[in-house]
Amino acid sequence: MPPPLYPLTTPQTLNRRTFLAGSASLALATLTRGHAYGAVARAPKFSAYPFSLGVASGDPAPDGFVLWTRLAPQPLLGDGGMAPEAVEVSWQVCEDEAMTKIAAKGTAVATPEWGHSVHVEVEGLRPDRWYWYQFKAGSETSPAGRSRTFPAADAIPERLRFAFASCQHYETGLYTAYEHMLAEAPDLVIHLGDYIYEYAGIENRVRKHAGPEITTLHDYRVRLAQYKSDPALQAMHAAAPWLVTWDDHEFDNNCAGDISEEPGVSREDYLKRRAASYQAYYENMPLRRAALPKGPDMLLYRRVPCGRLADFHVLDTRQYRTDQPCGDGNKPPCPESLSPDATLLGHTQRDWLFENLAKSPAQWNVLAQQVMMARVDRAAGPEVTHSMDQWPGYEMERRRVLKYLLEQKIKNPVVLTGDIHSNWANNLIADFDDLDSRVVATEFVGTSISSGGDGVLKPKTLAETYAQNPFVKFHSTERGYVSCEITPKLWHTKYQGVEYVSKPGAPLRTRASFVVEAGNPRLQKA
Repeated sequence: MPPPLYPLTTPQTLNRRTFLAGSASLALATLTRGHAYGAVARAPKFSAYPFSLGVASGDPAPDGFVLWTRLAPQPLLGDGGMAPEAVEVSWQVCEDEAMTKIAAKGTAVATPEWGHSVHVEVEGLRPDRWYWYQFKAGSETSPAGRSRTFPAADAIPERLRFAFASCQHYETGLYTAYEHMLAEAPDLVIHLGDYIYEYAGIENRVRKHAGPEITTLHDYRVRLAQYKSDPALQAMHAAAPWLVTWDDHEFDNNCAGDISEEPGVSREDYLKRRAASYQAYYENMPLRRAALPKGPDMLLYRRVPCGRLADFHVLDTRQYRTDQPCGDGNKPPCPESLSPDATLLGHTQRDWLFENLAKSPAQWNVLAQQVMMARVDRAAGPEVTHSMDQWPGYEMERRRVLKYLLEQKIKNPVVLTGDIHSNWANNLIADFDDLDSRVVATEFVGTSISSGGDGVLKPKTLAETYAQNPFVKFHSTERGYVSCEITPKLWHTKYQGVEYVSKPGAPLRTRASFVVEAGNPRLQKA
């Protein structure tokens, strides 16, 4: 186990703001989590090292960020191997890696009702700088993590370096991509969903899921713990703050609002399962109190500004959508896919997005979301098919969003997408029935970390894809992630691929590189 890096009795003077913020956080955490235990264990005894799932941070702000950990001495048990008692966990944030210059500290209560997870919203820090943090419970100390604050609201930093990823099926591949991402030392990581997969374990794969298909809170906790036990994933969480959103497999494949893809599942049973998945997701992610789930509902869409350089509009295209039209899958357009009532975002989220885009002061407006927005024709020859699970299955809402970006002259919109285990670089045009129409925005679609197993650089249909979809400028099905660097004048994207995930040690290759100039959304090869 890691040796303690600081004593709890280190003398320190806290300013009033930090003290009140810590006290308020502790009180609210106790209230919102419905803690029913009168006593809080301040000197707990653990059966094994309790910080087995590591540490993480997220949702950076100019004066702080969220810190996360979860006590789990036996992570593959539903209760994490913890006794049914509340436990006091102390935390501190320091200005230096040696953990000697304390910037903030406090305590939180980890309760069994919420999987002994800890979410601390740190405030009162200085903007646009790195900090180091650590937790302690009883005599045990967590690994140290690193996070950073975002710039002040009126500041325009010279650059921001971040990576985005999605789709990390534990069974089908190793997380080698995170090892390479860690070496790049990004300022931020964005995860666009499919953090876990809900399926039952299958023999003769790279690794095996624990247990059957997950449906209960116990099951989801175990599955998340199994994923978070991966050393490469833990290291990346500890190295930089993350922005997270989900897709379908955090809950159930191709989920759409309150409708199951499986026939015969009652709405009541479906929402009971969704409540379990949402609670476990919150317990295991560095999310703010605003995302605390209420039964089968959880507010995950939010705006995270990085000074005036970028606004990250983090979206949820699963919880509020109507059912996939035309029977799902790749299908020709049907009347349901052209319905003005079909929605991916839901009316409330769409209104929220438009309002935030309209008032954004940022140079770049980033939509961090799940499914591809470009209307790609998936059929060879004269036949036309689109993915009904993606934006083209909700064609009128897709058009409405692009029309809004164009007519309201939203500054430099860029869409980040995951979901489909492949890389795409797309010009988003005003009218996909007129392939020569104006480019409205840019879309970068990132492949999977591991889902799908060993991939290929060039799919067999690559020539046909480019010929039928001239707005597509790059496509591959190799595993990896996407690195981005943005400045006030230029956006630079690199598609980072690993040659295999079936065994360790895959080298990293930059497979394509693009730039986007501020004021000109058209993709340019770098």
